[in-house]
Amino acid sequence: MQGPHTPPLVIGIDAGGTKTEAVLADGQGEVIARARRGGANLAAHGELEVEKTLHELIEEVLGDGPARPDVICLGIAGVDRPDDSAIIHGIMRRIGARARLLVTNDALIALVAGAGVGPGVVVIAGTGSIAYGRNARNEAARAGGWGYILADEGSGFWIGRQALRAVVRAADGRGPATALTPLVLDFFGVSRAEQLVREVYRTYLKPSDIARCARLVQQAREGGDAVAAHIASVAADELSAAVRSVVRQLELDGGFPVVMAGGAFHAVPWLQDALRARLAEASIAPAAQVHLLTTDPALGAVRLALAEARGGASIPTYKTRDHLAL
Repeated sequence: MQGPHTPPLVIGIDAGGTKTEAVLADGQGEVIARARRGGANLAAHGELEVEKTLHELIEEVLGDGPARPDVICLGIAGVDRPDDSAIIHGIMRRIGARARLLVTNDALIALVAGAGVGPGVVVIAGTGSIAYGRNARNEAARAGGWGYILADEGSGFWIGRQALRAVVRAADGRGPATALTPLVLDFFGVSRAEQLVREVYRTYLKPSDIARCARLVQQAREGGDAVAAHIASVAADELSAAVRSVVRQLELDGGFPVVMAGGAFHAVPWLQDALRARLAEASIAPAAQVHLLTTDPALGAVRLALAEARGGASIPTYKTRDHLAL
């Protein structure tokens, strides 16, 4: 910890399904050091792997110097669930994180990074998907975030899985021929659709591995493939529906920001314009200012950590208790 008159030193961490980033920053928010590792999602990677990743990240950004952070803000999926929140706090105690700890949903730090602390919505399409927002009363709401088995529509995993399904449907004659077939086979290094069974099941691919197939949908769509175009269109519909749900729950109106974040928007850049068009057409959010997140979500965690160090970060509370169960 720093002395009583020393400017605060903070760490902001963005823990996602594919990558985890930590940023050490000074009292003005200037970045001192960064570190990056693979995913740190409790559901996908397990408690021990998450602990290992967070420990390595914090050690790397701090280096060998004597300074220690006043606050660590960790944005990680699932901490709205009490059990997961308790696990994360236990992990941070075990790795010796003696700073004040602020643990929040990864969607909040992305929203703060892209839209500040005012009303707005973030739609994340990474390995998973979620829409999250807050209003002027500091109430929060969300749609999605149920995980890849129950939902995650429009995410990189969902798009990649739809591509794989399209290939095997075409191989069976249950679906139309698609340009995704040669792209998917080449991606996995196989020559026949039947060989995908071994690649997908016997090697136990993680959701993040399937999400890497999302870019193939963009490639096939650009070549005029109708199957890929349909997959991308449904993904945009699903993400738009999630945003509209949050807007309705929070009773947002006017020109509030909608931030697009996550790797799927880069793997399938068509989604960016498609989401803008769908929200502009919808009566519920016609004036929304839709833009792509161009900064690291970890910097949103830094901003919250600095606010906590200066007297307390303003963390929104869910409008209804139903959302706390997600």
